[in-house]
Amino acid sequence: MSIRFLFLGEIVGRPGIQSIRSGISGLKEKYNPDYIVANAEGTTNGFGLGRQHSIQLFKLGIDLLTGGEKLFYKADLVEVLPKSANILRPANLPPASPGRGYRLVTLKERRIAIVNLLSTSTFRFSVQNPLQFMDYLCENLRKETDSILIQFHSGTTAETATLAHYLDGRVSAIIGTHSKALSADAHIMDRRTAFITDNGRCGSMMSAGGFNPEFEIRKLMTALPERSHEAWDECELQGAFVEISEETGLAERIEGFREKVDVKRPEGDVR
Repeated sequence: MSIRFLFLGEIVGRPGIQSIRSGISGLKEKYNPDYIVANAEGTTNGFGLGRQHSIQLFKLGIDLLTGGEKLFYKADLVEVLPKSANILRPANLPPASPGRGYRLVTLKERRIAIVNLLSTSTFRFSVQNPLQFMDYLCENLRKETDSILIQFHSGTTAETATLAHYLDGRVSAIIGTHSKALSADAHIMDRRTAFITDNGRCGSMMSAGGFNPEFEIRKLMTALPERSHEAWDECELQGAFVEISEETGLAERIEGFREKVDVKRPEGDVR
């Protein structure tokens, strides 16, 4: 027997939310997951996660939301993070950061830890080295579980792979996020840790990371600050499906997925 997880890619704006609304029932029917995790830091207009959007995502069937460098962008979410068990900020942020960085859940009588981590590369945050931090956290979590799944928000593929090799055999899975581009390297490593560099995005594929390319091109050509706008064309749900053994807690299967969904631009939205 196995325990089955869906890790949805980064949700980008309203098209990402509507993609989940349109396609999550199909994913549940196809994979029959026991637990669904989604990267939600781009849910509100592509930058941050508002409190009402977090409530909406839970109502759509997501069990746990994670984030990275943009998670604190919406003040109304920051206020509720200390009281929320189902929204994770990166665990290796400074201890005074609001909220919590991991969640312990019981699935099929097995205690399981899900950890959210932020990389040291490219982000304007002072974070503890994720390798050293996981040495400490693994030691402490082992008192309650030997099944640890990590969502790693990283600006470089090399750092994601380095963490995976370092923790191979000590954790059940490492699922990368941030680039919003589904990578083709989903596999089980030598010591039975499931790994994928990036689990993609939920939103428009005819876009620049989920945003309207016209505005993104203009920003690069002019170097002028300009608001990004959501793109609505050819939406998909992307992510990774992971199975771990109910007996050993080690990975048995991982595969990336991309499912086309029917999403319509709202009437009157011309951006």
